[in-house]
Amino acid sequence: MPYGRRRIRTAVVGAVLAVAALAGCTGSPAPRTGAAASTGPTPTPTPTPAPVSPWDATPASVAAVGDSVTRAFDACSLLADCPEASWATGTDPAVNSLALRLLGPGRVAGNSWNLARSGARVAALPEQMGRAAARRPELVTVMIGANDACRPTPAGMTPVADFRRSFEASLARLRKDAPKARVYVASVPDLRRLWDTGRANPMVRRVWELGVCGAMLADPEDLGAAAERRRTAVRDRVVAYNEVLAEVCARDERCRYDDGAVFTFRFDGSLLSTWDWFHPSREGQARLAELAYRRITEK
Repeated sequence: MPYGRRRIRTAVVGAVLAVAALAGCTGSPAPRTGAAASTGPTPTPTPTPAPVSPWDATPASVAAVGDSVTRAFDACSLLADCPEASWATGTDPAVNSLALRLLGPGRVAGNSWNLARSGARVAALPEQMGRAAARRPELVTVMIGANDACRPTPAGMTPVADFRRSFEASLARLRKDAPKARVYVASVPDLRRLWDTGRANPMVRRVWELGVCGAMLADPEDLGAAAERRRTAVRDRVVAYNEVLAEVCARDERCRYDDGAVFTFRFDGSLLSTWDWFHPSREGQARLAELAYRRITEK
């Protein structure tokens, strides 16, 4: 090859290499070929729909299970249930029960059922839940545990492990026949706060001496070490029961615990029955209805 042509070829190759090196420094992308080289608009990704919550704050029916508080025991007369004043399913407008708020007055009678029983402990709850499930309710309210702690002495209180087994069995029984029912679980009240509220009142003490919740309320004026240990043991057991209610309920996506609202609520004398100074009065039942409605309709 003549010398002149070699110079020209060398110059061209050098220029090409320089351009390639410059392109690499500027980060320009290499051209694409075929279908991958399409310059059309980038498709907009389809948004993933938000999960639908299984909770529904507008049930068409309500069933209530539990103990004497849900039966409104001593709210209207001595030693008697007063279901019309129940916080859960009552028809008394002054109480404005949960069922009245959710269903309206025209639908309460045919679409709500109070299956609670005065004196019931958690061991009776699976059977109550079975009766509730047979009604196919859209919402079930649960308030249980006070009678498990309110024994004559702390030694008679329901063991926590037994309490857990009974409550787990109750939810399982409901899910068998009413798998889509929502469940509202109220916490057990703070019985020590109840003692502190009434212990200075001579009338209240006389009533409690008849045997009301002996484990907590016996000898209400006794501030000795043994009495304090007894009351502390009862309160600790109530706290443990509430922990069980919260934990078991949290495993069920259709269950809502009240987050301790009833436990922390201060029931003063005006909210307690003047028959026993233990159960809620009509006014106290109304406060329970408010707490439940607030939690059930919470977003």
